[in-house]
Amino acid sequence: MERELLEKGPVLDREGRPMPGFSRRSILTYDRKAIGAPPWRIKEWDFYQISNDRLCLQMTIGHAAYAGLVSLNLFDFRRGKRYLQASHILPLPFGSLHMPADAEEDHSLVYTHRGMPNRYHNGNIFMSFTVSGGRRVLTCRWKDLEAYIVLERRNPDSLVVNLPFDEYEHAFYYNHKINCMTAEGYVRTHRHLWEFDRKDSFGILDWGRGVWPFHNEWYWSNGSGWLDGELFGFNLGCGFGNTDMATENMLFYQGKSHKIGKVDFILGEDHGKPWHFRDREGRLDLCLTPAYDNLTRTKLLWVDNRCHQVFGRFSGTAVLDDGKVLQVRDVISFAEHAVNNW
Repeated sequence: MERELLEKGPVLDREGRPMPGFSRRSILTYDRKAIGAPPWRIKEWDFYQISNDRLCLQMTIGHAAYAGLVSLNLFDFRRGKRYLQASHILPLPFGSLHMPADAEEDHSLVYTHRGMPNRYHNGNIFMSFTVSGGRRVLTCRWKDLEAYIVLERRNPDSLVVNLPFDEYEHAFYYNHKINCMTAEGYVRTHRHLWEFDRKDSFGILDWGRGVWPFHNEWYWSNGSGWLDGELFGFNLGCGFGNTDMATENMLFYQGKSHKIGKVDFILGEDHGKPWHFRDREGRLDLCLTPAYDNLTRTKLLWVDNRCHQVFGRFSGTAVLDDGKVLQVRDVISFAEHAVNNW
């Protein structure tokens, strides 16, 4: 049975073991000093994704202790065309990025790097994520590109999970996902301009902290869209950690959250075939019709990560807590399957 966390407390107990459960707000306290695993096993990231019916922008600041990453990607999943792909690797950052301990409290996460200038740009990198109440501002200046995005929360609820792993007692996954955020802003270079309009653009935050086994696999899907003028969203996941006391599955509608139990991701013989998502209580039946696979692969020394992030249209039914059946029609979003060694 799932356990909803309603009172404030620590992410980890005095022995460094996770306090499992889920919440709809950020109520647990994350303390890196309480982690019972070696410091080189700690992983922390803030990942934002902004998309409309054609474009997808991804911005990341994070680290896996022995290596950090600051990145920006922009691609058109309707045309299958990548416009921008910028990444900066940080060797042995450990705690130097000063990642925030809470996804909802006001804060600014800033990364700056002074590089060697050349005839085309000054060589500097600047990326910042600033949170102030229900508003988030994402800024980046990198070589000749500039990005400025404003996100506004439209649902006070979100999904927070704190999961253990069966492999060893000090492993944990503390994760906060916030969707149902409208997005507006732009990305531009000296030759091109791409814009996001709040009427049809949405943002997602994937905020993660934890320690987990070297080999891992997960399935994840998240989306936001309009259903008959009302904002609808979902987060679905399976395969990562022990989810007996908390799953990653939740629906969002008309400013409220609706928790659902375990969901099965049913794939065809390859990732380009339709994906089906069904819970075990008859409350969710969605189908993703793929349009583009944003396949990424990282292979460096002992790190070997592969992720199929498939974009397309979601249709089907979802049942709210009060029994109301939502007819989901052509909500554009993604689902992914990742297999990692890191």
